[in-house]
Amino acid sequence: MNNFQYKNPTKILFGKNQIKNLTSEIPAGSKVLMLYGGGSIKTNGIYEQVTKALSNFNFIEFGGIPANPEYSVLMEALKIIKKEKITFLLAVGGGSVIDGTKFLASAALYSGLDPWNILVNGERTFKGMPFGTVLTLPATGTEMNSGAVITKTETKEKLGMGGPGLFPQFSILDPEVVKSIPKRQLANGLADSFTHVLEQYMTYSVDAKLQDRFAESILQTIIEVAPAILKDATDYNAAANFMWSCTMALNGLIQQGVPSDWAIHMIGHELTALYGIDHARTLAIITESHYKYNLASKKEKLAQYAQRVWNITEGTVEEKALEGIAKTTEFFHSLGLKTKLAEYTEDYKGTAEEISKRFTDRGWTGIGEHGKLTPSDVEKIVEMSY
Repeated sequence: MNNFQYKNPTKILFGKNQIKNLTSEIPAGSKVLMLYGGGSIKTNGIYEQVTKALSNFNFIEFGGIPANPEYSVLMEALKIIKKEKITFLLAVGGGSVIDGTKFLASAALYSGLDPWNILVNGERTFKGMPFGTVLTLPATGTEMNSGAVITKTETKEKLGMGGPGLFPQFSILDPEVVKSIPKRQLANGLADSFTHVLEQYMTYSVDAKLQDRFAESILQTIIEVAPAILKDATDYNAAANFMWSCTMALNGLIQQGVPSDWAIHMIGHELTALYGIDHARTLAIITESHYKYNLASKKEKLAQYAQRVWNITEGTVEEKALEGIAKTTEFFHSLGLKTKLAEYTEDYKGTAEEISKRFTDRGWTGIGEHGKLTPSDVEKIVEMSY
């Protein structure tokens, strides 16, 4: 097992009727900017609960943060933060709203001229404006980590950021919100969280036995609850296990002491930036191609995954590995996700070359757990996903 240091300061308030605790979690005297997305919180009862809990605070609202949080929209919110002298941010939404709030937490205290440079230059945020979250869509795990991904539509870019100053002070996770989530978004959340685990697990062994089994248990739980939550989103027990699995998939715990990959995400972000494909669905597009292309270096871990998660006991290491890949694709299909780029757009020709060029232009000469996947390798992986 590799050396590691681990600290996660985010307080979790999990379960029914937790939103009312906002009153005691936000520092007294704070001037709050409440951020949300397209307005679904005004139809599912969450808005009323949050505003009631904020009634003792001076607060302002900012709605309209889109899926794949858009830089230009966030810059409008930043103007409000500075004009109104906001001291605390509250994200009420899913991954996009929370990621957007993290960007604002960083940008609000940023001393540079253009906050986009935080992303372009990979500048880590060591101190951000304090913020909390009320999670309305389980998927990304951003409610308990310090990372975010922001989109700039005018340049078709989708870039990541992070740093120890971007952990939420608290996150409220009420599984009751799941019952109002459309099936498409539930499927996305299942696929997204599943792939988050794979990115931290499907690398090579460093004899981190407990980390492996943590990861495998999350994968098994997602597989188990997926049919139940897609069939009946009002099933509280299924919703609770789904929500907590999404959080545990990316709160940093299973990443400690082990190598991680993230190539699938880095390539997938480009597909979202170029074509507007849902984030989770871009991951489903790339996963099979990535693992098949890198079979030689990943087959031992793939075989372990096939045996422990999918109960595949027959065959050679390579045969088990390939069956594990096939089972993963079948799982995505069971969620209703398509797994080929051509199924999402007719304009896919040239995509591989475009993404390869983008990686080259950014100086990304090697990605993946070994740092050896070149832009040329990425091009071949994307071509395999057509």
